[in-house]
Amino acid sequence: MSMKGEDVCDVQCIHEDSVKEVKSQMLDDETFQMISDNFKILSDPTRLKILYALILKEICVCDLAAILKMNDSAVSHQLRLLRNKNLVKFRKKGKMAYYSISDQRIMEMIQMESELVD
Repeated sequence: MSMKGEDVCDVQCIHEDSVKEVKSQMLDDETFQMISDNFKILSDPTRLKILYALILKEICVCDLAAILKMNDSAVSHQLRLLRNKNLVKFRKKGKMAYYSISDQRIMEMIQMESELVD
């Protein structure tokens, strides 16, 4: 005899109105894939540190490397991944490459998440 857990319905009953309402508001598969890819990018602590630093100030690669105690090429690799997802942007000033976040909503998202772990 199998036992059902408390976390499942005891009877099979489809609420058609609820199903129809939610299905009509669901995002398409491509959008869910893009969101999932962004979460994968954000799941790395180093990339989160980079984003957090860029929330505080536009900063060059050399300074980011010093802050994170990493070499320039490792930081550049992480920045490239973030840039490919349009999470950061950069500008050249002479021989220096300065990075900043591309959208303030990134800051809001990180702040919300930090409040959840407190």
